[in-house]
Amino acid sequence: MALTDEAMDKIKAMIVAGELAPGSRLPKEDVLAQQLGLSRNSLREAVRALTAMRILISRQGDGTYVSSLEPHLLLETLSFAADVSQGSAALQLLQVRRLLEPQATGLAAAILQPHDLEELRDILDRCRSAATVEDFVAHDIAFHLRIVEAVGNPVLTMLLQVLSTRTQRVRIVRGSRTHDALDSAHQDHEEILRALQTRDALLAVSAATVHITAVEQWLVASRLDDTLRQIDG
Repeated sequence: MALTDEAMDKIKAMIVAGELAPGSRLPKEDVLAQQLGLSRNSLREAVRALTAMRILISRQGDGTYVSSLEPHLLLETLSFAADVSQGSAALQLLQVRRLLEPQATGLAAAILQPHDLEELRDILDRCRSAATVEDFVAHDIAFHLRIVEAVGNPVLTMLLQVLSTRTQRVRIVRGSRTHDALDSAHQDHEEILRALQTRDALLAVSAATVHITAVEQWLVASRLDDTLRQIDG
């Protein structure tokens, strides 16, 4: 195990054991290094890595602290992995989204207020009038996240934000290559909104599932086409 990894594990073990509580300040570098049996260089590298992971927070001139460790903040570290996903990795992200988002949409059906539904209507109107695929995707993301936010679970919101926002590249490619992809997406959005307006949770779940599955199926077909082209070439 690399020394930096060992240092990270030791600091995380202290947090898990309660020796370093959320919001607490880390001991001075020389004290902590001696306590953990680490070199100061290894400790510094570990602190940098844990800070990037939102486990620690560095405050200029004040030292390093344990973060609040709230799950939705820690989930932000998944963003980069999701952002660079391709092929089977991107498909796996879409599969997870398909498992979670329709259920969240169903829950939102009983929670969304009239002003929320009006906001969703406005987002879809802007989505339909979008001049570019990129603009469409931005409104598409806003539509889905607004629904999920209504559930009131920040962990779920952050997780689906990562899965949805960071897969936008897949959807942009889909919209660029498939002639009727945007029309199909608009229709799916309208079905989701109608289900929410009638507070039909089961229909909302079904409509969201159909919508997300369409993207997933496109990605599977796209990968197959690429494979066949490679074989033919």
